[in-house]
Amino acid sequence: MVAQRYKLQPLFDTLEIIQKNQAPAFLTTAQKRDYLQACRFLLCYQSIPATFNTYRREIERLLQWCQGKANKTLKQLHREDIEAYIKFCQNPPKAWISLKKVPRFIDKDGQRVPNPAWRPFVATLPKAHISQGKKPHPENYILSEKSMREIFTICSSFFNFLIQENYMQINPVTQLRQKSKYFTQQHTPKVIRKLSELQWGYVIETAYLMAEENKKHERTLFMMNALYGMYLRISELAASERWTPKMGDFQRDADGLWWFTTISKGNKARQIAVSPAMLNALKRWRKHLNLSPLPSLGENRPLIPKEIGAGPITSTRPIRMLVQACFDRAVVRLENDGFKEEAQQLMHATVHWLRHTGISEDVKIRPREHVRDDAGHSSSAITDKYIDVELRERASSARKKQIIPESFSDDINQK
Repeated sequence: MVAQRYKLQPLFDTLEIIQKNQAPAFLTTAQKRDYLQACRFLLCYQSIPATFNTYRREIERLLQWCQGKANKTLKQLHREDIEAYIKFCQNPPKAWISLKKVPRFIDKDGQRVPNPAWRPFVATLPKAHISQGKKPHPENYILSEKSMREIFTICSSFFNFLIQENYMQINPVTQLRQKSKYFTQQHTPKVIRKLSELQWGYVIETAYLMAEENKKHERTLFMMNALYGMYLRISELAASERWTPKMGDFQRDADGLWWFTTISKGNKARQIAVSPAMLNALKRWRKHLNLSPLPSLGENRPLIPKEIGAGPITSTRPIRMLVQACFDRAVVRLENDGFKEEAQQLMHATVHWLRHTGISEDVKIRPREHVRDDAGHSSSAITDKYIDVELRERASSARKKQIIPESFSDDINQK
């Protein structure tokens, strides 16, 4: 008897639908039990959207593999199964790889149906390659070390949850004896991806030029100022279920000092010191919106309203598009002015580089504890990664190192 080919289709939809605890009808009874346990686990992270999305992706992949490749339930998994699963994630079949991110489910004829274009894995290309007209291919898929660590962390957490729920007896991830073979040993500090002083100068100048040419780019200019000047993450500019950034989040204390309050990762509130330069950027933005120069106490107007329609901007996608448009134009200006290498490097920049750049520049002139608290770092050790003064001194002193002894240099250079 020929085994029926596995039909690849998404399991988990939005948070609202997962909360209903209704397993897909096509699952077997045992698979439905796994699915419902997975839903209970995912709902533990419903108040943290970014974490929820990451965990949903990893648990989705694990269950898809269990059903479509291993033909096992979660209870049947052992150490060797996890090793097989990791190898599968490192080199999934082409049929499991998409060339772009798409929604899991779509609305069709008034019903919520699986998106036939969805796949568990996505092949991507660097931004610089895409700007050159190159298109992704399934062979471009690479499981990064960061993604590998997420597999271990999230799956292990999931299995521990199932043990606590008396659904499983063992955690097959912890049975692995040589997890280190999947990771490279890092002996050098992680490089902080940021813009150089020249690149940032061109980027912010470009934002000003764009705003002067077209008033709609006043929002681009304000976003650039906020991302750099207050080290904001892109998610902290868009409204979500947990928080909506408002004008009233800029507040003046009894000493006349201005602060901005945001909700960062882990639903933690943090207060950011607002510089006079950032306050001027806010005044310009409010003037564009026909508002008073500074917000009143408790002002509920959205910090960044939608360009069309009412209410706050709710997606990070338009923010990325506006920032990217500014980057792209800055690249052209750098190239035209003869800074080819700087332009090439800027082609790889993402929105998050602005946060890194703002932190890196401020640790040069501000106490690291102040930068740590404004950035929302859990410890000064994280902030220390942005201090590159010692690296510059090391590189400078290395210029004095000679390979050829000075007494031999003339004779060797003549040969």
